[in-house]
Amino acid sequence: MYKYWEISKVHMKEQLTWRADVVFNMLFTIVKILFAYLLWGIIFQGKSMIGQFTFHGMLSYYIVSSFLSQLEMSSGISWEIHDRIRQGSFSKYMVIPVSVQAYFVFMEIGVVGFYFLFDLIAAVVWKFAFRIRFQFTNDPLIMVIAVVMAVLGLLFMVQLSFLLGIMTLKYQGIGTFLMIKNNLMELVTGTIVPLALFPAGVVNVMKYLPFYYVTYLPSMLLTGHCEQEALKGLGIMTAWCVGIQAVIRATWKKYIKKYDGVGI
Repeated sequence: MYKYWEISKVHMKEQLTWRADVVFNMLFTIVKILFAYLLWGIIFQGKSMIGQFTFHGMLSYYIVSSFLSQLEMSSGISWEIHDRIRQGSFSKYMVIPVSVQAYFVFMEIGVVGFYFLFDLIAAVVWKFAFRIRFQFTNDPLIMVIAVVMAVLGLLFMVQLSFLLGIMTLKYQGIGTFLMIKNNLMELVTGTIVPLALFPAGVVNVMKYLPFYYVTYLPSMLLTGHCEQEALKGLGIMTAWCVGIQAVIRATWKKYIKKYDGVGI
């Protein structure tokens, strides 16, 4: 286990090389919340409630969802694997004494751990700067479930990115796969518009997709909504993580034989 934590520490330190990325990451979090503040400030004029949200409840949701969405940084894994396979240098991950998939999981832990504090600072600054009456669940069990679900959501996204990356062993390019994933993420995670404002039929369909549980439901649970979905959502997210892991193993076993360790 020690060697995996060393991987996380190395990649955490590596982020110091890209200090501008830290600044822009914080700015993106701030811009998201500013956009929400301006947009919903106009929409809530003369209204006390929209759907199940008050104005401050809506902003609380956006602060939490923006914080969680900024922590999801796994898309680089797909391109890293793709480029390494196409260049023939993917072999370096296969000769080190660690699991290839675990290497990328702990690499992501290091990256997320580094940005966690800065994203948290950005979210807290906005809470006090705009004097938002933050709405947060007072149920400790719901809070724990929401945090565990968010962690499982981040794990699932790493698994998905790894799976799409190793598809390069079969296909020449994975751009189409990533485009589909990114578009689904924008819609189904609720980072643009809370899914609670969508028609009930649409939301019911989205509940079968893992992306519903990556950002949206943990954010809703942490701000005191959808508490009746907590245990079911945790079970569904766990099932998706287990299921995609089985797909990863089958895909790796089938296609790794095609890798010859040279550039293509």
